Amino acid sequence: MRKTNLLLTGVCLLCLAASANAQDATVTVYDSGTGVVIPAEIYGQFSEHLGRCIYGGLWVGKDSSVPNVEGYRKDVFDALKKLKVPVMRWPGGCFADDYHWMDGIGPQEKRARISNNNWGGTMEDNSFGTHEFLNLCEMLDIEPYISGNVGSGSVEEMAKWVEYMTSSSKSTMAELRRANGRDKPWKVKYFGIGNEAWGCGGNMTPEYYSDLFRRYGTYLRNYDGNRLYQIASGASETDYNWTEVLMKNIGSKMRGVSLHYYTNPGGWSGSKGSATKFSDNEYWSLLSKTLEVENILKRHIEIMDKYDPQGRVDLLLDEWGTWFDTEPGTNPGHLYQQNTMRDAIVAALNFDIFHKYTRRLKMANIAQVVNVLQAMILTNETQMVLTPTYHVFEMYNVHQNAEYLETECVTRKIKTNRPAPVPEVDATASRKDGLIHISLVNTDIKKSKKVLVNFDNAAAAKNILSARVLTSADVHDYNDFSSPEVVAPAAFKDYKVVKSGLELTLPPCSVVVMEAK
Repeated sequence: MRKTNLLLTGVCLLCLAASANAQDATVTVYDSGTGVVIPAEIYGQFSEHLGRCIYGGLWVGKDSSVPNVEGYRKDVFDALKKLKVPVMRWPGGCFADDYHWMDGIGPQEKRARISNNNWGGTMEDNSFGTHEFLNLCEMLDIEPYISGNVGSGSVEEMAKWVEYMTSSSKSTMAELRRANGRDKPWKVKYFGIGNEAWGCGGNMTPEYYSDLFRRYGTYLRNYDGNRLYQIASGASETDYNWTEVLMKNIGSKMRGVSLHYYTNPGGWSGSKGSATKFSDNEYWSLLSKTLEVENILKRHIEIMDKYDPQGRVDLLLDEWGTWFDTEPGTNPGHLYQQNTMRDAIVAALNFDIFHKYTRRLKMANIAQVVNVLQAMILTNETQMVLTPTYHVFEMYNVHQNAEYLETECVTRKIKTNRPAPVPEVDATASRKDGLIHISLVNTDIKKSKKVLVNFDNAAAAKNILSARVLTSADVHDYNDFSSPEVVAPAAFKDYKVVKSGLELTLPPCSVVVMEAK
């Protein structure tokens, strides 16, 4: 693969500045193709019983005064439909290993009430359970990803849950599902055997967890043509030994192994910094932190390749995103944070990386879909706000199930106090149904960047069908309930065809997506 985002020397920069067009970056799209398809699941979501993600976010109940579709909040439902969510993970997160699925079935008024001990001690009435989640996925054409309880559950409990959801027989579990209003079994593909087994999921060693996985996995049956894609609870960030042990001890008995990586500027102790109030240096440092995911992916993939050269086991980054201090005045256990143009840049840079590693990386799930961490959507009692991150997901969804096209981006890189230098301009591209989509990012928060885009097929530069830009006057800008459209996509027109390709000017701190034929 051609080397991307080359770091220019000072001499090269002077030469570039002296060129006729004085480009700040040159992007070459090799549209001859790679044959590699970007899985739609790279654009996955994560919904946990945490704060107001479920209650007041996805779910308000059928009797709510808030407009709803069978109990699902209508404004959120419609926004997710537009987003084309390919897969959603539920019920956690740490909550998953405290979750006993039978508490969440049957008449809602009779369901068990429990304290959510992981997240603020909030009372959980279980009115959103298996039926509510799987019906939502079915209505929105989302592939469900269930996280099973290993930490405080049992093999029997997990095996019966799979039978309850997917069996069409006359067994006790299938009949119980029917008694609760669902005759036809659901299709459930993705099933996680535990979550963060190294931490909130049981504080286990990888050796001990490996044995548990083999035991639990043995009893998760495939009913009526439903084939489970069993996912092992994988490593946190740079815990390469965890991946090593799982690959060695579980191997092809798992279909996928998870990985968690958060862009957490302050680490896990003390302040993580504000979501909205940050200095320029903090901005660049955060981007550098998020770019470190590339080397982490590379290292985990190298370990997987050593034990599984045929590529039978997939890597799933099923938790990622920014993690800041909670907004002042909110419950610290609810992880509610605002979402600025900085978060949009983080999301775009991550997708540009993810696209390069889909030989092994087959899914990514941002944390989380509503009202938690780097959310797509924020709600209050009556209003909904789409965040800058939502808009990046919506703009980038053209890459779902498209052929990855290799790009080469020659640009200056900014050095920070962290290992990964930050490119001033970044790019990714794909092709589907005869259309090429190229996404470009200008990370510079103060200066526009003149970019020259070259295509193998020169005609593509002359056939731009559409172009949109996401930007704002200030990188600190965000959408709130009084000003919901401060950061929103708009038509992008600052481009022109030149002899050498397509020349465009990216506004400061912006994301642009263009469609060419």
